[in-house]
Amino acid sequence: MEISQPFLAFTLFGLVAILYSTVGHAGASGYLAIMALLSFPTSEIKTTSLTLNILVALVTSVQFLRAGYFDRKIFMAFALTSIPFSYLGGRIGLDPKVFKLLAGLFLIISSVLLVTRTLLKKDFLTSSPLSAKFYFPLGALIGFLSGLIGVGGGIFLTPLLILFGVAETKVAGGISAVFILVNSVSGLLGHFNQGANFPQHLNLYITSVFFGGLLGSWLGVKKFDKKIITLCLSLVLFSAGLKFILIDYLGFFLGK
Repeated sequence: MEISQPFLAFTLFGLVAILYSTVGHAGASGYLAIMALLSFPTSEIKTTSLTLNILVALVTSVQFLRAGYFDRKIFMAFALTSIPFSYLGGRIGLDPKVFKLLAGLFLIISSVLLVTRTLLKKDFLTSSPLSAKFYFPLGALIGFLSGLIGVGGGIFLTPLLILFGVAETKVAGGISAVFILVNSVSGLLGHFNQGANFPQHLNLYITSVFFGGLLGSWLGVKKFDKKIITLCLSLVLFSAGLKFILIDYLGFFLGK
């Protein structure tokens, strides 16, 4: 019996939302991978990814904020520059395939480093945290690249917050959730200038990620400890990195 594309996408989108929201993410890179594998029309991919991202990020943000896992000063330091640059990135119709090779390598390296630190140390924070003077330029860079490829930027921000001692794991998840929300909105607004198309079954996909985000963020806030969350994050980073390299970069050279 052949499974219809809408039902398969509904199921996979929900699973992605559960996994990503446990670590304060909304799942954009996972949605991109699913839509690429299921051959969604190119014109629908970016708008669908950002729309689903906004919904899951909203649900996840509420869960983490209620639990007190958030730092307003750190969030604002990154978001002040990321929001306008995410809008600019969303306005650009640039083919991002070459960039995705570098993004994929970055994500895979980050996943390995996080696993190493989880296995070797109890405390994730470094003795020399990242200087605050780097927050604004890093926020601008993350925002621009996020708007360019249709993600919220948490996949880049969270490992930076943890690896460079800016915030502990759950606080990093809360900061990233709100960061993803504002950047996804900004990026989607920018993308509207390029013309926005949505899939026929968008309401079905929205339902899937909404409940997936509720479950995943509840597990991340209430049930999972730091080690489990960090291992989940490592899996997310590694899978997203492989997706960027195997599907986008190699597909680019194979002419797909």
